[in-house]
Amino acid sequence: MTTTDATQTTGHSPEAITDEVRARYAEAALSVLGRGEGRADASAGCCSPSVMTDPSDPAWGQLLYDETDRAALPDAAVLASLGCGNPTAVAELRPGEVVLDLGSGGGIDVLLSASRVGPTGFAYGLDMTDEMLELARSNATEAGATNVEFRKGRIESIPLGDASVDVVISNCVVNLSTDKAAVLGEVARVLKPGGRVGISDVVADDSLSPADRAERGSFVGCIAGALSFAEYRAGLEAVGLGEISVTPTHSVGGGLHGAIVKATKPAAWTMADIHPVDLPKPSNAGLPVLAEGGGCCGDGCGCS
Repeated sequence: MTTTDATQTTGHSPEAITDEVRARYAEAALSVLGRGEGRADASAGCCSPSVMTDPSDPAWGQLLYDETDRAALPDAAVLASLGCGNPTAVAELRPGEVVLDLGSGGGIDVLLSASRVGPTGFAYGLDMTDEMLELARSNATEAGATNVEFRKGRIESIPLGDASVDVVISNCVVNLSTDKAAVLGEVARVLKPGGRVGISDVVADDSLSPADRAERGSFVGCIAGALSFAEYRAGLEAVGLGEISVTPTHSVGGGLHGAIVKATKPAAWTMADIHPVDLPKPSNAGLPVLAEGGGCCGDGCGCS
């Protein structure tokens, strides 16, 4: 597998960064669908260029899932796994629960969740990318999953009602948002009282400043946008969630880690429990968006 020596930077707005993230994930979906063109090939694996070019890399993608789980899913769902963990393994899903996967991609975590919650439960997938939604729906049809629905939308504005889901999961997607405070507020809103968070994400050592993270990799590559351990806890506390833990599981290089993020919504929670929190946002100058030459991560981000 290869890595790059430098990253491209941008003076674009957060919305432009979101558009670039959308474009790169669309390329990854088209690659799996067999309709890739140009750079839309295996190198479009977004959280790490190694996800598709080197499926033996244990830090990213499909090898973070149990072999039995992988064998039960359509090949395209497994191949499109671009994450840094396995949230379904830590979310302790129960029969009859309603699950929401933020940034559901090719649908691997939605399909696994649907199997765990059974016919009396339901699994929603939320994604902003038409191509990923097409891939996910195709995978659900192939898997014969009837208790799933994939919706188009942004994780900063979730198209579900208040207190409508038991569990929110996500796999290496929250770090891609340019407004993480909004994401966490929406997570708290849609959870039922007593509902749970089980997120896999890239998290930075507290000693790394936002500038340090930007030096280690790109935003699209899940590095420049990573929160620190303290920032993640502060964000969850600010939206009124409790029983918070942010636990590293494996290193992805340069003071960055795959981590499991857990929290619970108190029974007495109200919207008044959401308070402002100062979480890092991309600046309009010098933010690495994607790595030179089409890969996502810069040197030292764990993609070597």
